[in-house]
Amino acid sequence: MEKGAWAAIFTSRLTDDAEGYAEVSERMEELVRRQPGYLGHESTRDPYGSGITVSYWASEESLKAWRDQAEHLAARKMGRERFYEWFRLDMCRVERTYGFERE
Repeated sequence: MEKGAWAAIFTSRLTDDAEGYAEVSERMEELVRRQPGYLGHESTRDPYGSGITVSYWASEESLKAWRDQAEHLAARKMGRERFYEWFRLDMCRVERTYGFERE
């Protein structure tokens, strides 16, 4: 990821009965890929329902635009009402990045 990008780190725990979550999640992934300023994301969820998704954004403004996107607002409401036991969102600026990839 490039220096100066923004990252939104979403950690959560699903409820025991999160029926419909997969469909909503799939739709959000479809929408976010078309959102201006979206750079990509990485996501994982364990068998017990705890998960983390890190999405990357070109600017704070593009991240805020995603926050305010109409379908995303509706999905966030469903998340609070039905899908999540709890969640936390941390937003931060990428100051440094490095990695390793085996050939």
